[in-house]
Amino acid sequence: MTKVYKSMDGNNAAAYVSYAFTEVAGIYPITPSSPMADFVDQWSAQGKKNIFGTTVKVCEMQSEGGAAGAVHGSLAAGALTTTYTASQGLLLMIPNMYKIAAERMPTVFHVSARTLATHALNIFGDHSDVMACRQTGFAMLAEGNVQEIMDLGPVAHLAAIKGGVPFLNFFDGFRTSHEIQKVAVWDYDDLAEMVDMDAVRAFRAHSLNPEHPAMRGSHENGDVFFQHREACNGVYNDLPAIVEEYMDKINAKLGTDYKLFNYYGAPDADRVIVAMGSFCDVAEEVIDYLNANGEKVGLVKVRLYRPFVSAKFVEALPKTVKKIAVMDRTKEPGSLGEPLYQDVMCALAQEGVTGLTVTGGRYGLGSKDTPPVSVFAIFDELKKDEPKREFTIGIVDDVTNLSLPENPNCPNTAAAGTIECKFWGIGGDGTVGANKNSIKIIGDHTDKYVQAYFQYDSKKTGGVTVSHLRFGDSFIRSPYYVNKADFVACHVPAYITKGFPIVRDVKPGGILMINCQWTPEELSEHLSAQAKRYIAENDIQLYTINAIDLAREIGMGKRTNTILQSAFFTLAKVMPQEEAIQYMKDAATKSYLKKGQDVVDMNHRAIEAGATAFVKVDVPADWANAVDNAAEEQLEGDPALVKQVSTIMKPIALMDGDSLPVSAFMDHVDGQFCQGAAAYEKRGVAVTVPAWNAETCIQCNNCAFVCPHATIRPFALTDEEAAAAPENTALLEMKGKQKGLYKYTLAISPLDCMGCGVCIGVCPTDSLKMVPLEQELEAQKVFDYCVAKVEEKPELAANNVKGSQFKQPMLEFSGACAGCAETSYARLVTQLFGDRMYVANATGCSSIWGGPAATSPYTTNKQGRGPYAAGPQRTAR
Repeated sequence: MTKVYKSMDGNNAAAYVSYAFTEVAGIYPITPSSPMADFVDQWSAQGKKNIFGTTVKVCEMQSEGGAAGAVHGSLAAGALTTTYTASQGLLLMIPNMYKIAAERMPTVFHVSARTLATHALNIFGDHSDVMACRQTGFAMLAEGNVQEIMDLGPVAHLAAIKGGVPFLNFFDGFRTSHEIQKVAVWDYDDLAEMVDMDAVRAFRAHSLNPEHPAMRGSHENGDVFFQHREACNGVYNDLPAIVEEYMDKINAKLGTDYKLFNYYGAPDADRVIVAMGSFCDVAEEVIDYLNANGEKVGLVKVRLYRPFVSAKFVEALPKTVKKIAVMDRTKEPGSLGEPLYQDVMCALAQEGVTGLTVTGGRYGLGSKDTPPVSVFAIFDELKKDEPKREFTIGIVDDVTNLSLPENPNCPNTAAAGTIECKFWGIGGDGTVGANKNSIKIIGDHTDKYVQAYFQYDSKKTGGVTVSHLRFGDSFIRSPYYVNKADFVACHVPAYITKGFPIVRDVKPGGILMINCQWTPEELSEHLSAQAKRYIAENDIQLYTINAIDLAREIGMGKRTNTILQSAFFTLAKVMPQEEAIQYMKDAATKSYLKKGQDVVDMNHRAIEAGATAFVKVDVPADWANAVDNAAEEQLEGDPALVKQVSTIMKPIALMDGDSLPVSAFMDHVDGQFCQGAAAYEKRGVAVTVPAWNAETCIQCNNCAFVCPHATIRPFALTDEEAAAAPENTALLEMKGKQKGLYKYTLAISPLDCMGCGVCIGVCPTDSLKMVPLEQELEAQKVFDYCVAKVEEKPELAANNVKGSQFKQPMLEFSGACAGCAETSYARLVTQLFGDRMYVANATGCSSIWGGPAATSPYTTNKQGRGPYAAGPQRTAR
């Protein structure tokens, strides 16, 4: 068949394939599977036809349990039905899954496998959700990259139809579901050719229909239930052959070699890894390197996980293998081993294979990155006479000592000629969107292969984003973070001043571009000594670009992404500059035309300006000997909280949480943390912050009333408090009844402000204006003093706009988006009702949170700091 290539992510590929075989989609969104259902919904609305010539009927329910029930009912009525889910959403479907499987209904659940919430919520990827479905009766098919989703997704649908067994088709959440690759796309006609229409007709004829009524879901007693349950054995015995049949048909069309278990590596390997999912691509890179350097190693990729065919597994192993490491992306506390490990052990025993050393490893929980260094560590461990029976990779376990040592100076295993790029942005600034456009421009308009993956912290808009882009002339098998890049861009100046580990990502001789308003002298002041030494010693080509002011001049406000994207294409030299500019303009027109031609024209001007707006910085020779003079910051507060902030929160805030060992969490095994940690974060991510003009202020407190993050607050100071205040504190005589008793000030925390500007809009006297962050840094001293030293004045507090803002807010500095209204309401509730809030229950009686003697969800420490985010995710309770 003729191959047509298109750049897309794993969710897009799964949705594209599933749409072809789907008549009804019962959906309910859950991260990271939601885009699959969204694509299907969009295509249905556009009238796109499936292979049966009909448009998919999409039914969005009110929960995942409802979606599973809708799928079950639709299947019972004879419609080929599909759903998309992950994590707790999948668990809510399990009761229906047992019924669907036992009733032999040919559905496919496409699952972007995601972590289940345990000691903490985690929305990222591992296999803990799909492993909870092993005994439902669903067949389980795994894919490791976007192309495999496109190629093998049809196998799940085709085998479900012919075999009469539902399939759970899964791939790694985020790492594969959201990774963009350039893939060969199916023609629906080729898919239609492979469908067993006799099986489709038989399924429909067997459906519940008033024209030929039947009964399902009856009750059976112990005398017959067991026998009846065993009657399905033959169906599962026959299913692997059906899967193989369709793999062979797809192989014939695509020129691939998909099997139930694929072996990759040396035919005479003595050490072999067994795994499934995106980890397999990382392992292949390392295997190629090791075998090219005289070692004999290999990998067995598990594709059909259920039913697990022991004979086929053993057939895939090289006869020379002596040691096996089975890798599971899940954890089953208290078990003898994780699921895949137990299956492998059972398969070897069943097939009579003896004399092998088999170990089990855990990796990648919660989307923990698994780079080549971890795979090298596995093969090194297998060299030992007695390798660990149980181990972990990618972390430092200094408590139970299960982790394998990893050498950070391992070889680069990416395909030769691969260009790697990394972009540090902030959620909502357009960096991620621009990079998605960039990778699609490269993928769709050149012959290069592409890969893009986007890393996020726990916050929403306003959180850290890191875009990892690769492109080259060979297929890219690198499902791990870029850590030695040819090009690195920092789009947020605060990341430099905070000391994020950005500079170390640039490979020797690479390019570093920093978006800032600084002169070269100011840049030198803000860069750490460690960063300056690295730049000088590794011949880094350093550029700055002031996209902040340029965007404002063009009329784009804070949106710097288009300018910076244009600068990237010029510096990276991916394609001729004129072509890149035209492709970017075309993409901008497509994205923004519905917002008006003026918006399109602004983006076009930004693209043209960004192409030449950067300035090369000559690196001073003395940077090679730079020395840090800054003293370590001493934190004050509750000792337990200070310890938590110093040992856990600070590394996480600096995007260096990967370096934390297991021992760092021993005080928090159950997931409970001290509150108040967000007050120490002081992110400083706003480009502009409000400055207060005391002379025109009427002390209405409207600004504090609407501030989503409680970063602007009024204070009433006694003469003694006023005398001790920092010199730059602006003080006014209090208005109203307290005139002469107190001084008034409006304290602003520039390092906590998100720069939304909501306060500016509500000020009736224009006493606030947005100014660059650096102009207001001295205001932080005033804010910190007032929070820590100024006592609350109860006589000022009242349940109105002005009076409420003199009360201590007990929700502040949350991880919410800039300008979020919801946090303003939540903060106001705590000011009105304090840390013991009475609520009416269903009977109309009043109850108190936690009872009179219990600790409130919102507490305040001696520094006046309220209930900030508890725990590493820093989300408000």
